[in-house]
Amino acid sequence: MSQYVLVIGLNHTTAPVDVRERVTFAGDVDGALTRSLLDIKGVEEAMILSTCNRSEVIVTTADPDNTEIALIDAIADMHGLGPTTFQEFLYLKRGPDAVRHVFRVSSSLDSMVLGEPQILGQVKDSYRKAAVIRATGPVLNRLMHRGFFTAKRVRSETGVGLAAISVAYVAVELAKKILGELHDKHVLLIGAGEMAELAARHLVAQVDQPLTCINRTYETACTLATNLCGTALPIDQLNQGLTHADVVVTSTGSSDPIISKDRMKAVMRSRRHLPVFIIDIAIPRDVDPKVNDVDGVYLYNIDDLQAVADENLGERQKEALKAEKIVEEEARKFMAWSESLAAAPTIVALKDKLEHIRSQELSRLNGKFTNLEPEQKDAIEQLTRSIINKIVHEPITFLKKSAERPRRNTYLDVAQRLFGLNGLTTDSNPREEDSPDQ
Repeated sequence: MSQYVLVIGLNHTTAPVDVRERVTFAGDVDGALTRSLLDIKGVEEAMILSTCNRSEVIVTTADPDNTEIALIDAIADMHGLGPTTFQEFLYLKRGPDAVRHVFRVSSSLDSMVLGEPQILGQVKDSYRKAAVIRATGPVLNRLMHRGFFTAKRVRSETGVGLAAISVAYVAVELAKKILGELHDKHVLLIGAGEMAELAARHLVAQVDQPLTCINRTYETACTLATNLCGTALPIDQLNQGLTHADVVVTSTGSSDPIISKDRMKAVMRSRRHLPVFIIDIAIPRDVDPKVNDVDGVYLYNIDDLQAVADENLGERQKEALKAEKIVEEEARKFMAWSESLAAAPTIVALKDKLEHIRSQELSRLNGKFTNLEPEQKDAIEQLTRSIINKIVHEPITFLKKSAERPRRNTYLDVAQRLFGLNGLTTDSNPREEDSPDQ
């Protein structure tokens, strides 16, 4: 019986955050929830993928209609919900659509941030957990490894993950373009805005020097400096902080600019006109736009950064079209393999029968081999195996290709009758080691 891949889940595009918060498998540390999926009638293999923006179960089943209903009920029970509470937010995918979905997720084509690299690691971790408790089998094992391969192709053959599309990350990339390597640069954070802090955290990962924090409330600056492994200065030492900074990130709640053109002229004289990169993420702006006229000062505000991010997103989306073609190609390959599994029991039975005949005939002739040397007996063994392999090669090749033909079951039935493979049906399930791709 054919095994279908079935995916049921919700993510950032189908469900609001309050629903996503209620349907999460983050607590499945020991794999108990994954094991419970295997107890559902019809589920053969199972794994769970749970991230901050996605919760889904991936299973194989020969009965997708009934298994789908049972899985929705099970997911509801796991989270103490009625099925109707969240059913409208679910996506349900099976067969080729499910395969394509898994490959797109692994390749970060279905992520909130297109091309972000973290999802592949999360998918690998989820698969590893399921494999360790033996919840996966031949189909999911093959599916996930082909998914990883697809993601690798997308990364190496397209630029879908190259262009920065978050404002914070764009700030870091621009700083690198202007100042070169950042490891020896000093970073100054003014204020405590969320986006400015995120940009500062990106920068901290690039520099060797401790970050400096300045805030109107010195205690706040100290707390932030502790969180970022840096040092703090009071607001009245702003000029000192600017003088020593190569990169400045500012986001205060001031209604007027705190960095004027005259102040930066004085700072640049103290710096001997070494270049400084200023990221003004505040609204209203913390830095007078005229500061950009001061030699050596490179000033970018939130609109500048967003424009670069939007432009980069457009580039990623162009590359995503190439990535989708790769996903489609790999999904077709997987489906061809999956369909070929229907021929596996017949192929295995045919091999077993011919090997049984060969062994019986050799046993019957054993009495005539008493005067032969061991090397001669080995030669006869190899000869008979070779003859069997050559006889069986064409039928096996035909049966493997028959999986792609509309009359697949007819061909399998004829082969079973022709070779006397009694007891088989065209719906037999292959064992993992019987996969024709082994």
